[in-house]
Amino acid sequence: MPYEVISSSGNLICVRITGELKKTELDRMQAVAAEFMKREGKIRMLVFLQNFLGWEKGTDWEDTSFQSKHDHDIEKIAIVGDEKWRHLALAFTGKPFRPVNTEYFTPSQLEQAHAWVA
Repeated sequence: MPYEVISSSGNLICVRITGELKKTELDRMQAVAAEFMKREGKIRMLVFLQNFLGWEKGTDWEDTSFQSKHDHDIEKIAIVGDEKWRHLALAFTGKPFRPVNTEYFTPSQLEQAHAWVA
């Protein structure tokens, strides 16, 4: 499975993404997040990119309906992954164009990521 929810506590949900992320998996992950928002209200996310290979090619990644509907329900997103994915991951999340506070951390900065997202 390319993604899995590895923990949730209070309003923090932690997700691990491995391998190549497919659009169908992102859709499922967004559905899980939306259900979590219904229960918890505003949420924070900690996303681990582990052995990440990027995004499925040739797929329609332009659907921003989840962001339009739920950006006000997300307080922060911390992404932890290899440095080589920093710019692409932040571009994928739309960091400069969304109101969600999003930051990227390397695995050696895991404690900082936890502290920041908390």
